[in-house]
Amino acid sequence: MFGWWRRRAARPIPEPLWQDVLSAYPFLRDRSDADLVHVRELAARFLHDKEFHGAQGLVITDSMALAIAAQAVLPVLHLGLDWYDDFVGIVVHADQVVARRTSQDEVGVVHEWEEVLAGEAMERGPVMLSWKDVQQAGASADQGYNVVIHEFIHKIDMRDGAPDGCPPMLASRRKAWLGVMQAEYERFREQVVIAERFGGEPTWLDPYGAENIGEFFAVAGEAYFVNRASFATGFPALLALFDGFFRPRP
Repeated sequence: MFGWWRRRAARPIPEPLWQDVLSAYPFLRDRSDADLVHVRELAARFLHDKEFHGAQGLVITDSMALAIAAQAVLPVLHLGLDWYDDFVGIVVHADQVVARRTSQDEVGVVHEWEEVLAGEAMERGPVMLSWKDVQQAGASADQGYNVVIHEFIHKIDMRDGAPDGCPPMLASRRKAWLGVMQAEYERFREQVVIAERFGGEPTWLDPYGAENIGEFFAVAGEAYFVNRASFATGFPALLALFDGFFRPRP
């Protein structure tokens, strides 16, 4: 059964493979029967449309590809795969990678540093993922952490340019969206500062979301899809906002 998803024609996902993925990632099952059928259909189409590449000799198995696909389609379950039509490649590393960064400040000084990455989404380019983090997504859902969904929300955000915490939408909706996002981001950033500098209670949501509003959207988005109950408790305003976008009414 290895490589069934590599064939030219889109093929249904084999039942044993599908059940294995549902078992490994319980948050996938936390959906209506109709939504689960749709997840399965979209995942099969995703596997047909995208190309997986294992970095440094990593072999991408059927179960690995399906695990990524099933999680990647959650943000577009009610939006459609067209939201992912600006890229093809998905690069999978065995573990997190170290990326060397450089930037030039306003006075011309060049700064260099290293950053450890579990994933990265590139504007109109491929998505990079750490398989170790993907593999642990079933357990990390308790903390609202999911690297696949995080990076694919970045892809949605970047369809109209650099990630700014707002997916493409009409200007009238954009103003209202950013009003809620900015207020929630500032509230969360204050919580992170209090936790890190003054010994306050650690935030349930990944503090990396305090980096900027684009990261906040991705961090909040991953939690929304894998642990709705906890997310609803801490971020009721964002729950309503995200429902309006990711679950549009006919």
